[in-house]
Amino acid sequence: MMPHGISSGPERVKDRDTHSQSKKIIYNVYNFIKMLSEKKDLTPDFFKSSQKVAAEACGVSYITLRRICVEAKKSTEQNVKEGPSFKSPRKLYKRQKKCSEMDDFDADVVRRTVHSFYDKGEYPTALLILNELKKKMPNYEGSVWSVRRLLKNLNFSFKKCNDGRKMLLERNDIVALRCKFLRNICTLRQMKDCRPMIYLDETWVNQNHSRSHIWQNNEGTEGLKVPIGKGGRLIITHAGSSRYGFIEGSKLVFKCQAKNSTDYHSSMNADVFKAWFVDMLKLLPEPCVIIMDNAPYHSMYINNYPKCNTRKADVQNWLKNQGVNFSPLETLPELRERLKLLIPSFKRYELDEIASSMGHEVIRLPPYHCQYNPIELIWAQVKNEVAKKNNTFKMVDVERLTNEALDSVSKSDWEKCVEHAEKIQDEDYEKEILRDSLTEPMTLTFASDDSDFGTDGDSENDVEELE
Repeated sequence: MMPHGISSGPERVKDRDTHSQSKKIIYNVYNFIKMLSEKKDLTPDFFKSSQKVAAEACGVSYITLRRICVEAKKSTEQNVKEGPSFKSPRKLYKRQKKCSEMDDFDADVVRRTVHSFYDKGEYPTALLILNELKKKMPNYEGSVWSVRRLLKNLNFSFKKCNDGRKMLLERNDIVALRCKFLRNICTLRQMKDCRPMIYLDETWVNQNHSRSHIWQNNEGTEGLKVPIGKGGRLIITHAGSSRYGFIEGSKLVFKCQAKNSTDYHSSMNADVFKAWFVDMLKLLPEPCVIIMDNAPYHSMYINNYPKCNTRKADVQNWLKNQGVNFSPLETLPELRERLKLLIPSFKRYELDEIASSMGHEVIRLPPYHCQYNPIELIWAQVKNEVAKKNNTFKMVDVERLTNEALDSVSKSDWEKCVEHAEKIQDEDYEKEILRDSLTEPMTLTFASDDSDFGTDGDSENDVEELE
């Protein structure tokens, strides 16, 4: 055991680097003062440029020292008694975890890898999954621990089996929503429902969006000079199907107004999407089946119900209005348990009701399953076209290229993408039926209050669900 106050591992290495850097600066100052003591023609004017002298003494640039002086001045003004204070550089920097944080398509590869073990009747472990990932993704450099963190991020966890072993299982509510979606969508096709299926989604295109690799010389002096950073951002919302291609007149492209935005969802709100959604429904020539995900601005409720931070008095009033009998002696946790039983009957989405009133049906995608939405492949095609032609990196040109790429998507492109997505849906539906018969005898039956059983949330955006 390490003595108290002594760090180990990476922290100890960082402390060692900091101490050596401090010693180097002290030694630089010592040499500078020693040099001044030997200088006979030294005059008071030499110290008028104190910042330049100090920068030379410490062995740092003049800009660096100026920045330190400004930081000291600001901190002193805020707290005169304690004097200047300094922050470590890049202290708030969040390092990207490439091995345990993936995009939706790579995450789907991992999820399918785990499911393939179930289909073969085998026990998936982190090591076996890692070996399979390296075969499917040669550039993946993660370790066993990276795979464990990745699986946790994808809502997998260990559950006990009847033989005492632990088996990797996906979160129950996500599995249930996936099965429900696949059953609904596949049943419609099996019944030869003649209504067209309209897929909709949102995406973005950055101002500096370009290809990541180009041919250039060893010195790197040739080729396009791509600006640093992502630049501005365009938000795109559209809908389409294999029967019509993109729905004519439903295209929405606008510039993101939020500054320092890391996600396009911050610029899309419920009012903007609702207005677009209603206008899009009016353009549909016949009753359709609308397929969309569970983004927060897709999932506004008609009847609002108390959330987890609602006060006791408001919860009591809501229960009274719903005609629910309860004792005034019941505590807030007891009232919340009542709510958990009532909430499912009050969850009615506003957009679903609007679509239903206009003769359309809405089917929700399961969380984290973008592979079931063919419009994701259309977005990839559009972004690839923009990346190939974006050489000015001006927002006006990027907007023009984006509109041209959207207009160039043909009905045959949609047919291919929809065919690919439907093939995945059919295969997964067959696997879910088989997987259910394989995993049922291996897993224990958990009580409803077991902490490992999962939550009753219906989507990733349901963060306000009572725990």
